Amino acid sequence: MHPRAATFAERAREEYDFDPDVEEFSDGTKTAADAADAVGCDVAQIASSLVFEVDGSLVVSVTSGANRVSEPALGAVFDVPAAEVTMASPERIKEALGWSIGGVPPFCHEESVPVVVDETLLEFDTVWAAAGTPEAVFPIDPETLRRYADAEPASVAE
Repeated sequence: MHPRAATFAERAREEYDFDPDVEEFSDGTKTAADAADAVGCDVAQIASSLVFEVDGSLVVSVTSGANRVSEPALGAVFDVPAAEVTMASPERIKEALGWSIGGVPPFCHEESVPVVVDETLLEFDTVWAAAGTPEAVFPIDPETLRRYADAEPASVAE
């Protein structure tokens, strides 16, 4: 297992008593479509952790792979105008969360940041999320994901 995926799995066990069934795919799971093809699920079951700057603070939006995040909708969750919502830089994500883009898990971040979960994901029995690298994912019940991430369900899709 890749060292970053192993770090995620270890932290999940230590912090949540959760043993993720991490699966790695050499062709990568960088996009939601890639991940869905690799694991054999619907693209809507991919829980993509996208990191935004909302009024200068980082926010993680765990969003269904079938959806695009609406900056106005995400801003509304935090009572911030859409103009104050932008994608975070890869450097800021790595520094604050400890993970690189494409591999950001929905929980086990270096810093505590607000997390929202796309309501669409809560409709499934199982979703798949990044496990520390762009090649590693793990299955999880979306309600468990929401609890571990201390995430608020939100309508953030375009």
